[in-house]
Amino acid sequence: MEVERFASDSENVAVDENEKPVADEGAGDAATSHSERLRRKNKKYWRSNSKEAAAASGANNTVTPLPKYRSWKNSRRPRNGHGRGLPKKGGAGGKGVWGAPGSELLEEYVEDANDPNYDSEAITNGDVEFKQIIMEAEPDDVVRKSEPVILEYFEHGDTDAAAQDFLEFVTSSTSYLACETIVEIALDHKPSHCEMASVLISDLYGRVFSGKDIGIAFDNLLEKLPDLVLDTPDAAVLLSNFIARCVADDCLPPRFVLNNKEKTDANSHAKQAIHRAETLLSMKQGLARLDNIWGVGGGIRPVKSLIRQIQLLLKEYLTSSDLIEAMRCVRELEVPHFHHELVYETVLLALESINSAVEEQLCTFLAELRRSVIVTPDQMDRGFLRVLEDMSDIVLDVPLAYIMLDRFMERCQNKFRLGDNVLKRMPTRCVYNSIGDFEWG
Repeated sequence: MEVERFASDSENVAVDENEKPVADEGAGDAATSHSERLRRKNKKYWRSNSKEAAAASGANNTVTPLPKYRSWKNSRRPRNGHGRGLPKKGGAGGKGVWGAPGSELLEEYVEDANDPNYDSEAITNGDVEFKQIIMEAEPDDVVRKSEPVILEYFEHGDTDAAAQDFLEFVTSSTSYLACETIVEIALDHKPSHCEMASVLISDLYGRVFSGKDIGIAFDNLLEKLPDLVLDTPDAAVLLSNFIARCVADDCLPPRFVLNNKEKTDANSHAKQAIHRAETLLSMKQGLARLDNIWGVGGGIRPVKSLIRQIQLLLKEYLTSSDLIEAMRCVRELEVPHFHHELVYETVLLALESINSAVEEQLCTFLAELRRSVIVTPDQMDRGFLRVLEDMSDIVLDVPLAYIMLDRFMERCQNKFRLGDNVLKRMPTRCVYNSIGDFEWG
């Protein structure tokens, strides 16, 4: 009977416990003893999910797993339990290897007190604690740093950029100084800048300073009004406009005006400012009107409104002959990009007047604009070129327009220089058309 067993562990011989030696046939018989001899069988290992293992499990209902200690034949692993000192395949260890790149950053550095280079006062000993300390700027430094930020804001008008600049040096305890400086600088500027200052205060409310800070700033300004009036005579009126505008923008509570009105130790200028602010707030639909308390200036106005103001300015100048006042009115228009329209209306008025005295007066007006650099040479030439382009329409209303234009440009050329492109496009000869009227070409 051939016995099949599965080998386990490191046994090389399988013995059948049910097989008994046959002694009846003669134990001394060599052939019998040879057939009764234990048979050596090769080890065979089956996977648990293989067909052979399934067949064996069906026959014996047992499956012998792989041995714990496998044969090390043809294995390149060392049998002494230690490696050959080669680095691992990961490249992060082994004899003579520094380790994985960056592993030195993961190790905690422990200083040795017996190290000759050990410094007991070094910051790396672990007994030093660092804390962030925010140094508050002095009040004078806050005012000094706020001035360039405000002046730059008047140039670009970006409230977000101004807020970022203020947050770099303004703290909660000095934020009222920023608001105070904004109003104080705006008092020396034109109404459009006062409007920009009001918008800046409204946008910075809640980001840089609070309503309490704005109230403290206006209290300080009311106390300094006697000194501010020396530099700005209408400082009380301007400050009342700022207070009323802040109340309309919900940056100040209405109670602020009433509290200051009840103060008996206030100066006369402060009382005047508070009284005017209360009047502005008590007007019918006053909060809605306070949005335009500084007026509508600059390029915000419609084009037709600007043209109308330019025409009124020229007529007033012809009546009063006040050149200085005319220059001031031109500056108050705050439309340097629209000065070519001023030149256009001036030349058109000279053509329509057909009066040498008016032409001389308007020519002096243009010469002063050019001399004071209120109107740039480019804007001046652009205004004259617009007149030359519209001469075909102007001559319908003013038949002598070409003659008057030639005479007026000659006067202007004697007082200031016109551009070459204007002189080249100036008509130089008169021709008659088919219906007998003359044209310049």
